[in-house]
Parts: sequence; structure tokens; C-alpha cells
Amino acid sequence: MATIIASELLNVVFGKLASEALKAYVRSQGIHSELKKLERTLTQIQSLLNDASQKEITDEAVQNWLNGLQHLAYDVDDVLDDLATEAMHRELTHQSGPITSKVKKLVPTSFRNFKLSNRMHHKLDDITTKLEDLEREKGSLGLIVKDEKSKIRYQTSLVDPYSIVGRQQEKKELLMKLLGEEPCDHNFSIVPIVGMGGLGKTTLAKLLYDDKEVKKHFELMAWVCVSDQFDIFNISKVILQSVKGDDKEFADLNLLQVALRNQLREKRFLMVLDDVWSESYEDWRTLVSPFHACAPGSKIIMTTRKEQLLNKLGYDHLSHVQTLSHDDAVSLFAQHALGVDNFDLHPVLKQYGEGIVEKCDGLPLALAVLGRLLRTKTEEEEWKEMLNSEIWRLGKKDEIVPALRLSYNDLSACLKQLFAYFSLFPKNYVFNKEQLILLWMAEGFLNPSSSNKSMERLGLEYLEELLSRSLLQHAPNDKSSFVMHDLLNDLATSVAREFFSRLDIEMVPDVRKEALEKYRHMSFVCDEYIAYPKFDPFKTAKSLRTFLSLQGKDSFEKFYLSSKILVDVLPELPMLRVLSLGNLCISEVPETIGSLKRLRYLNLSQNPITHLPESVGNLYNLQTLLLSDCSELIKLPNNFSKLKNLRHLDIQGTLLLNKLPLWIGQLKSLQTLTKIIVGGDNDLAITKIKDLTDFDGSIHIKGLDKVEMAVHAQEANLLQKRFKLITLEWSDVFDGSRKESLEKEVLCGLKPNSASLTSLDIASYGGIEFPIWVGDASFLQLTEVSVRGCKNCTSLPPFGQLPSLKKLFIEDMDEVKAMGSELVGTGLPFPSLELLKLENMKRLEVWSTNNGVVSFPCLKELVVRNCPNLVQVSPEALPSLNILKVSECDSGVLRSLVQVASGLGSLYIVSISGLDDVAWRSVIEYLGAVEYLIIKKNVKIWSD
Repeated sequence: MATIIASELLNVVFGKLASEALKAYVRSQGIHSELKKLERTLTQIQSLLNDASQKEITDEAVQNWLNGLQHLAYDVDDVLDDLATEAMHRELTHQSGPITSKVKKLVPTSFRNFKLSNRMHHKLDDITTKLEDLEREKGSLGLIVKDEKSKIRYQTSLVDPYSIVGRQQEKKELLMKLLGEEPCDHNFSIVPIVGMGGLGKTTLAKLLYDDKEVKKHFELMAWVCVSDQFDIFNISKVILQSVKGDDKEFADLNLLQVALRNQLREKRFLMVLDDVWSESYEDWRTLVSPFHACAPGSKIIMTTRKEQLLNKLGYDHLSHVQTLSHDDAVSLFAQHALGVDNFDLHPVLKQYGEGIVEKCDGLPLALAVLGRLLRTKTEEEEWKEMLNSEIWRLGKKDEIVPALRLSYNDLSACLKQLFAYFSLFPKNYVFNKEQLILLWMAEGFLNPSSSNKSMERLGLEYLEELLSRSLLQHAPNDKSSFVMHDLLNDLATSVAREFFSRLDIEMVPDVRKEALEKYRHMSFVCDEYIAYPKFDPFKTAKSLRTFLSLQGKDSFEKFYLSSKILVDVLPELPMLRVLSLGNLCISEVPETIGSLKRLRYLNLSQNPITHLPESVGNLYNLQTLLLSDCSELIKLPNNFSKLKNLRHLDIQGTLLLNKLPLWIGQLKSLQTLTKIIVGGDNDLAITKIKDLTDFDGSIHIKGLDKVEMAVHAQEANLLQKRFKLITLEWSDVFDGSRKESLEKEVLCGLKPNSASLTSLDIASYGGIEFPIWVGDASFLQLTEVSVRGCKNCTSLPPFGQLPSLKKLFIEDMDEVKAMGSELVGTGLPFPSLELLKLENMKRLEVWSTNNGVVSFPCLKELVVRNCPNLVQVSPEALPSLNILKVSECDSGVLRSLVQVASGLGSLYIVSISGLDDVAWRSVIEYLGAVEYLIIKKNVKIWSD
């Protein structure tokens, strides 16, 4: 599988060699002929890769040949990156004029005295010689030039994850155990789901967890993915967060478990502990100590491949989840490959399909992945080729299922490279979509070539394709995040070979120097204290491109990185493209960071830094700078204007950062700027936004009360920028100095592009009414809107006209007394709205939507909090409402809402005035469908 990087890296190299700017620079340095010779040799080698990709499966010599080519391709890319960076440096210094002595001190010596000496000529000659040697080896390896078979990109909608085959009996038996009252020594008992990887244990657990009868039976439910690290503190914290819904910090395990015990006391709970590997009986006893306070009949579903812990707990006769029968396996495979449950309509493909099914040994994961692979391959020859692949003859090499190797082998070169990158992450790691795409971009994996797609868009398409092939799956309870199955993580580790390293699994104290020198990408899972000796050997890893710190399951835990690593190790890694050091209690960033001239991605989020060194302005290649939640950051450097390639600057949560330098408007490549502060000491004008021409990300504009002329807001030209998320914020001080008409004109001038906007947040706007664009039906993509703290507004915009709006938050609108026809607008109101929150509406008296039609046909959750004067509530039927939370309101609000919500499943009542016996009886008669009820006084039981 060694072609994962070679072919794609060569494409990157050829792209750089074609750059006119680079050609002009190398001519000026007299090395044009060396690069032309190198390009010719690379072209000859590239023509052999199609044949090599087939022979490497069984020929170790070809694998080694490809490994050598990958290393050389990396070396060529590094040289070209050096040349491109120096060309950029010369262009920037030429544009900016003479460099002062003070600035010279900040510019690394490699920039100021960069001369393509005999050493550089020698390096190019050395690489070319090695490439020529590889090219000459083609004869002994039997490599020939072959045309590449075109790969059809896989495109299909996702199969319903709950439409599983052949598990009805298992589900029925497990449901009986969950809902039955089995005798046990404690108030809780375990329902084991045991079996090898890929059998669908987690899928079975999900089916049970989401079953309606199960949800009705248990008062509290929680899901924890445990994996190979049985961390009692983190597991307990996740359980508490699931059942209570807050993120309170605890000083030690005892305090945490006391809080958990109090939350579980006399409650019947269901807990899923997914993917348990631990064998420690003592650890288990510690974990479950708070559970003994629960109500009888509580259950713990444990999915595991290992029986030892269950045996110690007295479960001696375990029934394992079995592989699928042949008929069920054929049905599952046909569903994924053909969209039907048999081969009756495809008799020509039947013999090949059943042969493939036989080779998958009834393993559901293998059947699903291979079925997805064949979804668009309808020719007999393609199915025959799959059945007769050499990969089946490898067997379970390194425990990798051959069917999964086949699915990997069918990926394009670029997708293989992206798939291998997952080897840097531990099993069950939850991937954030944006984070992953930005990392891929920094590594140089996203090359749009001739298409006009952005790198970000291309990355999203690649991610969706991996998802559609079942190589990724949505995380439980979070459709915006992803996880990778353990067996696929093993496959990624297998194909990544000697180029990727996970420090937590790869490294041993006596690691060999030669191994370190080969690594190009390295990650590590954080310990609480990250000491220098662990990383000292990496001083020899001169070719390392990735230094990626990863957080555990508990993102609120603090980690501490030795400052000696920053000072002594990082400057020794000159090839770094990715440096991720978030949440490591770093208080000072050393000046030497400016020497990492190839850096594309720098993450310093959640660190107590007050400033960045000026040398960061020399990172000409930087694409992503993440500084979110750096709560002590007070300023940014003054020389960022040289960061011409910066695309994403995240400074959200930087509460002390109250001014931005004037250079912001010079960053022409910016797509994400999470905060712009108008005014301030630097007097940053809102008109500077017009210079940010390539925006298609998100922006937060703060300090709009400082805008003195409405024409300046128009000049910002938001209408011509393709923002997805926009926050518009004025001062929250309403002291009589606000100019209401001017603020309306400013907001009018800030109308965004309706074709791209998905989220809008308007905060502390001081006008009496909103401009007509707010709530206009032309915003077809707008799914989330928040209007908060607009204390002068007397009415609300017609949000009911937004066709795709799913979430609406209305808060702190002091002057709004009625919500009626002006809110719903015309047509079918709120056709997509699923969540509505009305909070701190202190003068709101009337909420009426009597327009003859159902105003909220899709509304699932409604929150009404602190609306003390609201007495008249008359919405039409709320047919989809499942969750209702009413707090600090009159009992009439509660009575009116429960009457029109026939399917209400969960009801939260807190601090309701006038809820006497009579009022309660008029409420309770409508609660026939309610499964979950909480009644409290003067206590908030949900988070804002």
C-alpha cells in the first residue's frame, strides 16, 4: 500500500514546478537546468506508479522501492518549498522598501542571507541521482508503463444506519434483559454485548439506546465511549454531563463521584459503556461506586471484545454476537451495493456478489464497506475483478480484514493519503470537520488543480466521500462530528507505514535514531504533565512536518507542556507545516517560532499567552492561526501584513483583545475572521472589511456603535462577500447616547449576501425597528438566527418567512410587548423551525399566531424563560413539539402550551407563579404522552 503518498506528492511537486514565480526565481539563481532535469526524471518514474500500485500488494521489493520514492518526493517538495518561500520573501521585502535594523533582527538569518550555495546545488544533484537510480531499477522489479484505470467517484446517499440485517433476534433478547427485572446483587445490572471487531456491537447498542420503549422505561440515560484508556475521572465526568447537562470543574475524583451519586440517587438509569478494553476489577469497583444509589432496575450496556472483566464480575456464560448467516450477509451486501436486498434484478452479478460475500466471512462492517465500494460499479468485469483481487490471498495480515484493504485500494491517490492521515489519531477520537480540513490543507493534501474550487470546499467533498464509503461515520448524538471504526483505524496505521507516528503507541525509550529521521508526521495524546525527555529524541527528526498535540475525551482538563520543548526542540524541526499546541498552559511563545518558515497551521488556542512575538509575522506560508479562548491575549503583532497566505484567523473568546491592528485589511486571502473590533485605540474603520475580498467563512464585527456614518457600513460591502456565519454586535451600554436612526441605517448597510448566509447573530442593536432585510425570505440558506440584547426594539422581524430556519433565539428584548403577525410574516410560517427560545422578555404580554394555519409544524423544542408578564399565549397546534421548558413565567403560559402540544414527551417546569392545585389539574390532563417530567422551584435545571 506504499503508493499512498508517492503519486499525490509528485502531483504537488509538478504543480510547484509549473509556477511562473518559481521559474523566474530559479532562473535568477542559475539552477533552472537542475530542476528541469529533476522534472524529467520524475515524469519517467510517475509513469511506473500504476503498475507499481498493483505489484506492491504481494512484492516486498516493490514496496521498498515505493517507500524510497516517497522519501525522495518529500525531499523534492521541501526544496521547492524553500525556493518558493525565499521568492516570496524577496517580493515582500522589495515591496516594503528598506528594512530597518530593528526588523532585521526579527528576520531569521536563513531569510536574510539565503544564498543558493554549492550545498543547494549538491542537494538537487543528490536527489536527482537517487531518482535516476530508482528509475533504473524498473527492469529488475518488472515495472512497466500502464494506463491508469479511471476511478468512478462514489456518490450515493447514506444508508439508514438503523436498517440492519439479521439482528432482530439479538435485539429482542437484549430488550428483554433491559426492560425486565432480572435478579441481581445491586440496584443495577450489566447487559453485555460481546464479540470481535466489525460485528456491529455498537450498532446494536445504538438501536437499544434509541428504542422508544427503552427511552420511556429509564429516567436518565448516558453514552460513554471508553476505548483502551479506562480513565475513571473522564468517564464519570461524561456521565455526569450527560445526565445533568453542565460542565462544572471538580478538583478530584471524590467530589465528582459524590455529585454523580447525588444525580443518580433513586433514579432508574441506562448507561452505555461502549468499547470497554479494561480487565481491572478494582477500576470497575471505583467507577460504579456512585451507581449503588440508583433505583432498582438500572442497567449498564457494555460492548466489548474482551471477556476477562465480565468473567471477574460473575458473567461466566456469555453469548457472543455472531457473524451473519449467508442469507443475511447477501441481503446486507446487496442493500449497500444495489439498493435492494437480493440479486434478483441483477442475475449477471449474482455469482460474483455471492463469492465476495463468502470471502467477507459474515462480518457486517466488511460487507457494508465493500457494498458501498461497488455501488456505482455495475459492469460484470468490475465485480469479477473485485472477486479475483490479489488482496484476498493476503489473508488477515496484521489482523486487517482483506475486504477493508480492498476498499482502501479502490480510493484515489489523494483519498488514500487523507485516509492514512487518520493513523495520527487514537481509536474512537472524535473528529471536528473544520479542524480536519484545515489540517489537510496545511499538509498540502488539498490541491484544486484546474478546478476553481477552494481548498476548503475540496476538503469538504473528500470528507463526504469518505463518509459515503463507510470509512467514516457520524459520532453518536453529534451529526457534525465523525469517528472511525477501530478496524479502519488499524488499516490506516498499517498503510501509513514509516511516514506517520503516534508517540503514545510507537515510541519506546531506546527508539532508534534512524527511525526518527524517517518520520514526517507525528502526533501525541497529552498527559497532564508533558516533560522534555519524552521529546528530546525528536531533535534528530529534521524532516518532521507535523507536530500535533491531541486532547483526551475531556476537553476541560488542563495540560502542561514543558517550556524547554518550545525553546530547545521546536527550532530543531525546520520542516514543520503543522504545529498544534492548544490547551497546554503556554504563557510565552518564543521568538524562534519565526524560524519555522514552512509553517501553514499554528494552533495556540486556550493558552494564557498575553501576546505573540513579532517574528510570527515572518511565517509567510501561514494559512491558519488559531488563538480562540486565549483569555489573556491583549494584542496582536504589528507586522502581520506580510501573512499574505493567511486564510483563517480565529480570535473568538479573546475577551481582553479590544483592538485590532490596521493590517487586517491587507490580508487579501482571509476567509475566516472571528472578530473585527471597530474603533478602539487604532481607530480601525469598518470600511477596512471591503479589502477582505475572498471571505466565505465567518466574521464577528464588534463595536458597531463606533460607526459614525451609515455610508461606511455600506462601503464594507458585505453584500458582495460569501459569509456563512455573521455576528453583528453593538455596545451593551444603553445610556441615552445611542443614535437609533443611525444604528438602523448602519444595520441596513450591513445587509449580507443572501445566497451564502447560514447563521446570523445580532447583539445589542440600538434601533427601534429592524431593516427589512432581517427576516427576508430571500435568505434561503439561513438556518440559525439569534437576536439578543436589542433593548430599544419594539417589534420583531418576520422570521417566520425564512424557509430553512431551524433554530431561533430571542433574548433580552426589553421593549417587545407582543409577538404576533409581524413575527410570522406571510405564507406558511416557520416551515422548518425545530428549536425556539424566548428568554428574558420582561415586558412581553402577548404571543399570538392565530392566522388560520399551523405556525410551527416542525417545532421540536420550545424554551420560555423569564417572561413574567406573558399572560396571553395562543399559538396554533404544535404537532411536533417533544420538549417544553417553562421557567419563571405565569401558570397560564404553561396551561396554554400543553394544550396545543399533543405529542409532548419531556416537560421541565421551574419557578412557575400561580401553579396551584386548580392550575395543575388543568395542566396534568394534557400530559398523557409525557415520559420525562421535572418540576422544581427557583433552580435552573437546563443550561443557557
